[in-house]
Amino acid sequence: MTDLDDLRAELDAFAQPEKKKSLSAKEERIIAGFEEIQHFVEEHGKVPQHGEDKDIFERLYAVRLERLCAQEECRTLLTPLDHQGLLGTYSEQADSAIESMDDDALLAELDGLAASSEITELKHVRSTEQKRVVEEMASRDVCTHFEEFKPLFDKVQQELDAGLRDTKPLQQQPEIFIGDWFILYGQKAYVAEIEDITRNVSGHKDGRLRVIFDNGTESNLLIRSLQKALMKDETARIIMKISQGPLFADTNEDDGLASGTIYVLRSQSQHPFVAEHRALIHKIGVTGGKVETRIANAAQDSTYLLAEVEIVATYQLSGINRTKLEKLLHKIFSAAQIDLTIEDRFGRPVKPREWFLVPISVIDKAVDAIRDGSITQLVYDPKVAQLVSHIHQ
Repeated sequence: MTDLDDLRAELDAFAQPEKKKSLSAKEERIIAGFEEIQHFVEEHGKVPQHGEDKDIFERLYAVRLERLCAQEECRTLLTPLDHQGLLGTYSEQADSAIESMDDDALLAELDGLAASSEITELKHVRSTEQKRVVEEMASRDVCTHFEEFKPLFDKVQQELDAGLRDTKPLQQQPEIFIGDWFILYGQKAYVAEIEDITRNVSGHKDGRLRVIFDNGTESNLLIRSLQKALMKDETARIIMKISQGPLFADTNEDDGLASGTIYVLRSQSQHPFVAEHRALIHKIGVTGGKVETRIANAAQDSTYLLAEVEIVATYQLSGINRTKLEKLLHKIFSAAQIDLTIEDRFGRPVKPREWFLVPISVIDKAVDAIRDGSITQLVYDPKVAQLVSHIHQ
């Protein structure tokens, strides 16, 4: 029985499947990066190469393959998977060049594509949408009529220096409108034109932009591409006007017209519609007191959607009939007034007023129109998200 027991033990041991070595996170990323290159070779029938005439992703894969070939650890890991013989592609001379390549040289080789020099940061295959974003942002042409736009850039810079404008970091993906100003990768960007506006099944707007940059170049990228680029750039900012002194400050107040403030608020409500469109939903009002005092109990007031609110902008008034001005502003943006019903603290349905689906940049332009007196000729068109002359409607 002892012999049979020994035989059974030996057979049991022999039958145990060999345990596979688990891969580290680093090894998984190396393999994933190598599989991207293999997919490229299968699709294009060639090994990725360098060169200014090559696609930006082909150049990325060329650099990546060189780095993989240059590191013994990577070659050992990938050799069993290398059915295309890619690891023998590059010579020792190429290996030496890669080892001496610093981060700046690598970034130049990638033509501005964000990539790490460390093999541990190889990424998974980019989606078609991501590739399009990178390609569009990398594709800029010389702005042949930049002299027409340069005064605008000079004016914006002067207003920044004078404190008439400020820059704010982007907290979420911004809506894009004609006349918007951004700082993208350290350059001021001006949205000069929007064409072929469409909306997808989710209701998100897209269209072809003409964006002018302060270095004299321009790009005809899509709205969604610019939005993604702005969110990818951690240093991106939006350039906005800020309140500087009262509107119509030169008006004599002896006529009994008191001073006041136009205020623009943004709700922190978790109502699904408000949460989805938070960056565009604003309450526009006029008050004769302090805005902070007016909104002190916002969370208990259905007027403020029973939630805390953020003061987005304020504009000081002097010598203006506040009631008439508020009615005028609400009339101008009436086409964008939201139809929302919420329950008050007692469970009764309430329809809050003075909330509009309007970008802050357009509200800012309306205030400018108040300053120059053209406001009475304008109305907001939600189809193009712009102020237009009601005379031509």
